[in-house]
Amino acid sequence: METKWLEDFVSLAETNSFSRSAELRHVTQPAFSRRIQSLEAWLGADLIDRTSYPTRLTHAGEIFFEQAIAMLGQINNARALLRGKRTSIQTTVDFAVPHTLSLTFVPKWLTALQKNFGDINSRLLALNVHDAVMSLSEGGCDLMLCYHHPQQPLLLDPAQYEMISMGTETLRAYARSDKSGKPEFVLPGSIDEPLPFLAYATNAYLGRMVDLILNQTREALHLDKCYETDMAEGLKMMALEGRGVAFLPESAVVRELKQKQLARADGGSDAWEVSMEIRLYRERPSEQKPGKEIVSQLWDYLSQKAHVASKSKMQRSQR
Repeated sequence: METKWLEDFVSLAETNSFSRSAELRHVTQPAFSRRIQSLEAWLGADLIDRTSYPTRLTHAGEIFFEQAIAMLGQINNARALLRGKRTSIQTTVDFAVPHTLSLTFVPKWLTALQKNFGDINSRLLALNVHDAVMSLSEGGCDLMLCYHHPQQPLLLDPAQYEMISMGTETLRAYARSDKSGKPEFVLPGSIDEPLPFLAYATNAYLGRMVDLILNQTREALHLDKCYETDMAEGLKMMALEGRGVAFLPESAVVRELKQKQLARADGGSDAWEVSMEIRLYRERPSEQKPGKEIVSQLWDYLSQKAHVASKSKMQRSQR
């Protein structure tokens, strides 16, 4: 049994809606339903009355709801207790990072940190955006790295959480290159011949960014969705197989572009792209939760570096 099944069930009991809870938990509805079914199989009892609408709990579900709340509370209390008993000299930095950034941004970033800041021991949790935020809010990590866009913000209270801007990332369309280095598919496509579209799952953060592009473009795109997954890396592999057009973070395709395996499918236009900010968050230290010394040192270093970069950018814009 996984704790996320308990969290899924509690969400469902509170919303009475599979679709709404799947959205809140940042998973597809089929995946969410399978997790509820897995919990029921583990318990050996039906928790959801599937003969009625809207969704409601069975008698067993009502009983288990109180137990689930209690179990989650005990788990969180036990973790807090054990974390409080750790030695004050902690040298490992725990990161919670969405899957895409864990594969594209983090490796080079940690290498640069080692050269300029010094050696750090790190532990990386690759999660979806929702679970990464939950990890930060529940004390499961020291730092959280994520994408940010004004139309898809993370609503973290600035009084409780600090943020450093780490740079930007561009999401745009790519397709496999032919022998001459040109993309095999080029936007916008046509009504008669729509382009095969490699899409993100509904609740993926990058999928929402793609929706933003599609909804705001002045020239309609003609796309025929033929594949869907949560992972940018999965879409990239399908694009490399020549299966269609995929919107991918620029940092995810650096090597493929250099080797001319992929090419921009937008004709070099910026009409079908979106820029996202990469942000780093931590919970503000307090007397009750001072945090790790290594994290404070790293945060001060990154804050100073971000300040210098911002000042330099401002001076360049004024010339």
